[in-house]
Amino acid sequence: MFKAKNLIILLVLTTCIYGCGIYNFTGGDVGTAKTFQVNYFQNYASQNPGSTFEPGMDRDFTLSLQDLILNQTSLDLVKSNGDLLYEGEIVEYRISPMSATSQQNAAQNRLSIGVNVRFFNNTKEDVDFEQRFSFFYDYPANSQLASVKDEAHQVIFERITQDIFNKSLADW
Repeated sequence: MFKAKNLIILLVLTTCIYGCGIYNFTGGDVGTAKTFQVNYFQNYASQNPGSTFEPGMDRDFTLSLQDLILNQTSLDLVKSNGDLLYEGEIVEYRISPMSATSQQNAAQNRLSIGVNVRFFNNTKEDVDFEQRFSFFYDYPANSQLASVKDEAHQVIFERITQDIFNKSLADW
């Protein structure tokens, strides 16, 4: 009796494990692709009126996108000839006042970052795209950007890179 019960439990667990094998938790569908390439995202934000140039942000963003794809897929990162290719440029880095106090002073500032992305899938037709992705981070006006910059960049990069991932690989 005890062996039969254990055998049934083992069969049910095995069926569940193999039955769930086609799903993943990120929603990423890499198809037949094995590799991906992320070209260096140049920082052209200063060419956009009202935007400023933030040194090092181009490197940080490029690494952030590479890390996200490495962590959420089984693809290998390559320097050239990737099955999937991501490239683009940072086109906006802007700080603007968001809300005012009763004394007509800014109570909150917003850091906005915009990135233009081109995606090419060399293993699948009709899925290439070029699109602008952006996000923002609000912080108190009495704080200096330097004191919140690391956290702001992390929050913004996390959202933009996830949006890029969803657009290029998620099938929802």
